[in-house]
Amino acid sequence: MGIKDRKLAFKIYLYLGALFITSLVVSNLIFQKFFYWNPFGDVSVFGAPLFEISVGVLPYPLTFLITDLISEIFGKKKANQIVVAGIFASVFSLAIVYTADAVPATDWSPVSDAMFKSVFGNTIVAVFASMIAYLLAQFVDIQIYHFWKNLTKGKHLWFRNNFSTFSSQLIDTFTVVLLLCSFGEISWDRFTGLVISGFLFKILIAFLDTPFLYFFVYLLRKRFGLELGEEIDLEA
Repeated sequence: MGIKDRKLAFKIYLYLGALFITSLVVSNLIFQKFFYWNPFGDVSVFGAPLFEISVGVLPYPLTFLITDLISEIFGKKKANQIVVAGIFASVFSLAIVYTADAVPATDWSPVSDAMFKSVFGNTIVAVFASMIAYLLAQFVDIQIYHFWKNLTKGKHLWFRNNFSTFSSQLIDTFTVVLLLCSFGEISWDRFTGLVISGFLFKILIAFLDTPFLYFFVYLLRKRFGLELGEEIDLEA
């Protein structure tokens, strides 16, 4: 690979990393708003609408699509590096929010201390819960993805994309809801419904994002002349 192609590959990796970190940090900041979406009529889960979930779930599945894409094109090591960078970004965003909360607002500030705390006051708990769940889920996702990639010799992209995501999203959803309930952020009577709703929603998104993964993998393989299962070594 020439210097020009290597620079382009690194730029793509950098932009994918930026999208990944943005999606992760934003999902932690907006998690307190919940909504419901029921495309199947009156279907319910333990008395609640089928998809009664946090808006933080909306950008979060994108992180798994990105790590799968990075795993496929740039390899396991680069995918793990993005995960670690996401942890650093989460901790740093937590420090910023904590500092902003500690600084007293002026009497003319459009956002008062009470208003700021009501929106971001639980961010510390959310980020902690999300980080624990995120660590477990992302590393599991990457490990399973590469296990199936090696076993299938780079074939059946749809299989490793979906089944690595299913396992990791179950771990993620269960862990984050468990921690939020344990810390008293969400009542225990909503635990089962939120876990099932969140997991089913993420499975649906995983199915929907598979064509996008095929599309981007096709474009990158064609652009860089990669064979099936071949990866770009950015450190060579």
